[in-house]
Amino acid sequence: MTASRPSGRLGVGIVGAGHVGPVLGAALAAAGHAIVGISAVSERSRDRADAILPGVPVLTVQQVVERSELVLLAVPDDQLEALVEGLAATRAWQAGQLVVHTSPVHGLAVLAPARAAGAIPLAIHPALQFTGTTVDLVRLRDAYCAVTAPGPVLPIGQALVVEMGAEPVVVEEEDRPKYAEAVETATTFSAAIVSQSVGLLRELGMPEPGRVIAPLVRSAMDRALGVADTSVGPGTIEMASFDDDATAT
Repeated sequence: MTASRPSGRLGVGIVGAGHVGPVLGAALAAAGHAIVGISAVSERSRDRADAILPGVPVLTVQQVVERSELVLLAVPDDQLEALVEGLAATRAWQAGQLVVHTSPVHGLAVLAPARAAGAIPLAIHPALQFTGTTVDLVRLRDAYCAVTAPGPVLPIGQALVVEMGAEPVVVEEEDRPKYAEAVETATTFSAAIVSQSVGLLRELGMPEPGRVIAPLVRSAMDRALGVADTSVGPGTIEMASFDDDATAT
C-alpha cells in the first residue's frame, strides 16, 4: 500500500466493474481519493470502467487488493463470500486496510476472513438503482447509504458516504436482513408495476408508453412516500382521497 498521500486521502481499489463499482469510484475520486485500479473481466465492464474512470488501470483482483488502502468490493451478492474467502486463502488482505462491500444482503460477517487478517470491515449499500453511467453521480447526491460497521470505525463509513455525496444511515448488523428485504420489495414491486402498466399501454398501440407513464409513476411514488413518511393511518388516507380533485390519482 502507498503511504505518501495527503492526510485523509486513500488509495482506492475497486473489485468489480458492474453498474456500481465504477460510479462509486468516480465519486470517491471527486472527493480527492486516488483510484489505483479496478478489476474488469468482460469487454462491456472494461468499456464501462474506461468511460467512468478514464486512465485508471485494469488489474487483476489480487493486484487491486495488494495496491489499495481501501478495497471496494462491488460484486453480486452471491459472489461476495467466496471472493473474500479466496483472497484470505492467498493472504491478500492487509492489516489496517479498509474493506468495503456494497451488498444490501450482507453485513460484516461476510468480511470475517478479511477481518481476521487485520483488515477493517465496512458494509455500505447505496439505496439506489444504478445505471452504470455518470448519471448515477447526480442521483447519488439525493441517495441514502446504509452503513454497518464496528463502533470505532463507524465514523469512517459515514464520512466515506458523505464524501461520495450521499447521506449515511446506520443499519445494525442484526437488522441487515430486514433492510435487504425492504430494498428488494421496493425494487421488485416497482419494476413489476411499471412493466405491467407499460404493457397495457403498448397493447393500446400507444407510442412510447414508458414516457407516457413516467410522470404518473414518479408523482404517485412521491405521494406514496409522503404518506408513508408521515405515518398516517388508513382512515386519514381515505379522508384525504375525498378532499382531492376527482382527477387526482
